[in-house]
Amino acid sequence: MPNTPSKPTRTPTLSDTILASARNVQEVLAGRSLSDSLADTPAFLRASAQSVAFHAMRRLGLARAIKQILVRRTPPNPLFDALLLVSLALLDSALEYADDADPDSDKWRHIPVYAVHTVVDQAVTAAGSQHRMRNYKALLNGTLRGFIRERSSILAQAGENPEAMFNHPAWWIAQVRRSYPEHWQDLLHAANVPGPMTLRVNLRQATVPQVLEALQAAEIPAVHIQEEAIALLTPRPVQDVPGFEQGWWSVQDLAAQQAGRLLPLQPGMRVLDACAAPGGKTAHLLERADLNLLALDADPARLQRVGQNLKRLHLDGSAVSLRCADAADVASWWDGEPFDAVLADVPCTASGVVRRHPDIRWLRRAADIAKTAALQRSIADALWTTVKPGGHMLYATCSIFLQEGEQQAEQFVRRHPDAIRLAAPGQWLPLEKDQAMSHDGFFYALFAKAA
Repeated sequence: MPNTPSKPTRTPTLSDTILASARNVQEVLAGRSLSDSLADTPAFLRASAQSVAFHAMRRLGLARAIKQILVRRTPPNPLFDALLLVSLALLDSALEYADDADPDSDKWRHIPVYAVHTVVDQAVTAAGSQHRMRNYKALLNGTLRGFIRERSSILAQAGENPEAMFNHPAWWIAQVRRSYPEHWQDLLHAANVPGPMTLRVNLRQATVPQVLEALQAAEIPAVHIQEEAIALLTPRPVQDVPGFEQGWWSVQDLAAQQAGRLLPLQPGMRVLDACAAPGGKTAHLLERADLNLLALDADPARLQRVGQNLKRLHLDGSAVSLRCADAADVASWWDGEPFDAVLADVPCTASGVVRRHPDIRWLRRAADIAKTAALQRSIADALWTTVKPGGHMLYATCSIFLQEGEQQAEQFVRRHPDAIRLAAPGQWLPLEKDQAMSHDGFFYALFAKAA
């Protein structure tokens, strides 16, 4: 029987990518997350569109400032506005790269770079491909060429704008500056550098040397950085990394891996993972010990991902239960039997993971901090009632805002006289200069309940 020829995969042009990226940026500016928007992008475009859209989000403050200097009045077309911002972000990096004395440095490893004339040509082509933007081709072309001619003076003007300098909203910059007066600039700059792809080896299925050997055989540069953590020097799709289907490892940032190590565990313990999706920390707990574990999440679709991840890692045994429920509504899910250990990885502004999700900074508002802090308090207080005397609760959140971290821990102890705060890392700040060892921003507080 003759083989059926496979359907050819279309290779996206740069104009395809710029247009798709602009559509995603437009969605973010309208309030939708970039991950949700990218899910609707055609498969053949998704990887390239993600790369360019992420880059545009990391330079959005600068692109906006350049646009304001060069364009007196932007046409009332949201897609064209997003296309202009994406094009300016790409063009600025293209010009910077062309002037760089060391174009092979690691700085450029994760930045999409094209020739200057190519960016201009393909951006104008992208605009011309859409009926409602064809009348703006001349404006786009003139703006981009004007930036090329006057880049030095334009950047000098833009540099007076904090949002352009740090590529974060003004309120976010002020918040970080107040909280970390000695490190605020380093924190903002670090948030614009993509994080490494860090693996956590599933020690029930593989060993660190075994995974490192498989990576070396596949010619994937990697380094062992800590315990079961391995960093890939260049991120790539998980399906292209040996051991994924076999459940040898999970992708998990180094800071997030601390949760599974900090909670005191013994085989046979009754354990609750209260905000479990997508399941990385759930799996880590089960990799460490044989537990009677309940994993909760309020989102049924995300809870399904927990089950899928546990199955891939061969951790979906009979002692693991998944339940869709609001962790703060204890009466709806708790059977009254207390837990030996509770992981409270509570919702937050996600201010500690903006290097991986650069759209977050533009989606959040200053008022969101108080809202998430109130939600965190309600969840932590509710979960504390389920901890047995002598048991432990680990409060964790991927934020660098003090209202969601240290202030929460201090207030929790004041509200609960039976809570004893134990040694834990507290605030992890993403300031590590070594790219392989770098990590997200996280906060941890460990409490024991008085017996």
